[in-house]
Amino acid sequence: MRVNNCLQSVISKNYVSRLFSSLYLTLRPFGEKFGLTILAVLVGITPLAAADERPNFLFILVDDLGWADIGANGSTFYETPSIDALATEGMRFTDGYVASPMCSPTRASIMTGKHPARLHMTNWIGAPQPEAYTWNTILRSAPYVEALRLDEVTVAESLQNAGYETVIFGKWHLGKDETYWPENQGFETNVGACAWGAPIGGKLYFSPYGNPRMEDGPDGEHLPDRLAKETIKFLEQDRNRPFFAYLSFYSVHSPWIARPDLREKYEKKDKLTDEWREERFIDFKKNQNDPIFAAMIESMDLAVGDVLAALKSTGQDKNTVVFFLSDNGGASEVTSNAPLRAGKCFLFEGGIRVPFIVSWPGRVEAGSVSHVPITSTDFYPTLLELAAAPLMPEQHLDGISFAGLLDGESSLDREDLFWHYPHYEGGWEPSSAIRSGDWKLIDYYEESRVELFNLKNDVGEYHNLAETYPDLTQSLRQKLYDWRKEVNANKPSPNPKFDPFKPQNYRIGYRSSFEDVNETQ
Repeated sequence: MRVNNCLQSVISKNYVSRLFSSLYLTLRPFGEKFGLTILAVLVGITPLAAADERPNFLFILVDDLGWADIGANGSTFYETPSIDALATEGMRFTDGYVASPMCSPTRASIMTGKHPARLHMTNWIGAPQPEAYTWNTILRSAPYVEALRLDEVTVAESLQNAGYETVIFGKWHLGKDETYWPENQGFETNVGACAWGAPIGGKLYFSPYGNPRMEDGPDGEHLPDRLAKETIKFLEQDRNRPFFAYLSFYSVHSPWIARPDLREKYEKKDKLTDEWREERFIDFKKNQNDPIFAAMIESMDLAVGDVLAALKSTGQDKNTVVFFLSDNGGASEVTSNAPLRAGKCFLFEGGIRVPFIVSWPGRVEAGSVSHVPITSTDFYPTLLELAAAPLMPEQHLDGISFAGLLDGESSLDREDLFWHYPHYEGGWEPSSAIRSGDWKLIDYYEESRVELFNLKNDVGEYHNLAETYPDLTQSLRQKLYDWRKEVNANKPSPNPKFDPFKPQNYRIGYRSSFEDVNETQ
């Protein structure tokens, strides 16, 4: 295994931790509690165990935060000082991607190191299956797997096996049945993670929450604050193991409901007049000016700031790698992802390129920027490498460790990135995409249409060059076809109920459903 320069001092001191990891793996078949108990006894009687200086991991995942929704990426309307400070202290990835423009598939890719197409987890859990399909579209969306299978070894399980304490705070959305919830997927502690894709119980973003994995707080308590408090409580505990803390905010997903004080602040703030642009069947915001969404972003940023402050006050910041990203692009009903095109649900850059920051004081150069394309499947091998744990290439099949980039290396050994979203959703239609260098091709299942863009010259993807470069178009299309075959990607099918004399309109609107909720908060 390649050893990064910045990790040599850590790994050289960790032969003991690797020994205990091996012992744990040997003892685990006799029972989780038995294995951990024996291991704890061994740690307690072995003074060399104090040499375990492997880093902690704080993984912060935000829901539906667009690439352009933070100050570090150019936003002037939203205020995100905590996230911006994290970027100043660490490395910002300009071309950081997620494996899907939709929440559940991206989360599955993080947990497994596999592409959603390989897992067949290509849509948000709760979306209709083909047999329940009612839209008037040429095709029917593809079937999809509705839970993260238990035979997948999650990154949490791998880190737990390597001796890490594993905890989750917030959103899971990888299975309706409790069988597939975090407790059975490698997490020792679960606060607030269940089947929900958004707050749907109680008073939604305010207590009482009605969350089956989190007790209600004081009446009116705000959900981002509560998740931060739970994380801080964990950080303040004494422990003899490194940790993997997965802080997964429900924010800033709909329902769009904000703290009244912050909403009022942004209503008074100078802002641009609403401007909209039609994209397929949906209207997209051309500017950032929504006071409710801005207030939700600031609330989340304040919660992030509280957690990072606790990390420093407890003296753990120097030995903790902080990862920050969103699960997909921003929802275009409430935000603009410009200069990127479109947003959530779309395979244009606005749907799949996200805020992506890694900070590790003393290890990652402060204020550094990487333009190397990386994606959410890469976290699994990266975390294992940073933890000095054995890689599991048979598990994280689609991920490549980017630990070297954190050292200042300038490339990854990878030619192409792929996406596959064979569904109608939010104005989008079934399609796949490939990025190869500066070139990106989108292949649509309807009528076999294709688009080719040069992202270096046209990051907004407004100039289709497919006819200008037919050989390149065919080459990339063939790569995409070969990849779909390799991963056995699920496909849409003809819709027997399609009526060509009726309009195809598969727009899904969210705002009208929740507009009145803010009036009651």
